[in-house]
Formats: sequence, structure tokens, C-alpha cells
Amino acid sequence: MKSAQLTSSVLMVRPASFRSNEETAINNYFQHKSDTDQKGGLVDIARAEFDNFVSELERNKIQVVVVDDIAENDTPDALFPNNWISFHENGKAILYPMFAPNRRRERRIDVLSILQRKGFEYAIHADYSQYENQDRFLEGTGSLVFDRENKIAY
Repeated sequence: MKSAQLTSSVLMVRPASFRSNEETAINNYFQHKSDTDQKGGLVDIARAEFDNFVSELERNKIQVVVVDDIAENDTPDALFPNNWISFHENGKAILYPMFAPNRRRERRIDVLSILQRKGFEYAIHADYSQYENQDRFLEGTGSLVFDRENKIAY
């Protein structure tokens, strides 16, 4: 039997402007505006759920590196960093091209410095973000599933 592919550390981005993303709703069937979204209370709910989840992970011995979203960037999907970056063995990080312009503002190289201060060493191994200029997109592990043990991506 093969061993499970588990992690003991996660990167999470605490939301600053969470809401239905008007730029991605055009091609995301699952995204709908809610009454809470329209009244402006969704960010508070998202932050409370985020903080509770961080506490639950830490209670279960998962190291959580929390990075605060930057409100001025107006990035409603920032809590999904797996779309713009993935982390690999030997300290490699890969950046991905994003479809929506407001999702491109989520890409923050300072996250690598924050991880470094927490004891993680990563450097950009590949940067595919230039493909945005050619209208070509592959939104990281939002599109890919890594089977690290078998070295396969789906």
C-alpha cells in the first residue's frame, strides 16, 4: 500500500475584500451573488470562518502561515493562492497565468519572504505568468492536481 500524500504546513491568505468576483463570474458556473454579498457582510463572515479554520488546523498540529490580503488590491479571490503559485520539493515555486485581471493582482512575490521568515526556503523556478499577454491561462492547482509520489499532474 502506498503512503498518503499529506502536508504538515499550509499557506493561507486572510481575505480583505471577499465577494463574488464579477471578473470570473462570466465563466464560473458555481459563482453567484448572495444577499450577504450585496449587503457587504460577506467579508466579515469569510474572515470569521477563515480564523476558525486556522484555529482548527493548528489544533490538529498543522502549521499555518497566514498572509493578510491587501485591501487596496481589491482581490476578492485572494484566499485561493493555489491558483497563482504552487510549491515543490527542493525549494521550487511556480507562478501561473491568471484569467481575470483582478486575480493577477493576487500574485505577490513578498509571500516568498514571509515564508522565508517562517523557515521555508522557496525561489521562483518557473514563471508562466507572461502567457497572460497571449490570453493563455492555467490557474495552478485550481486546474491541476499533483500526485507528488508518482510524479504525475492531472
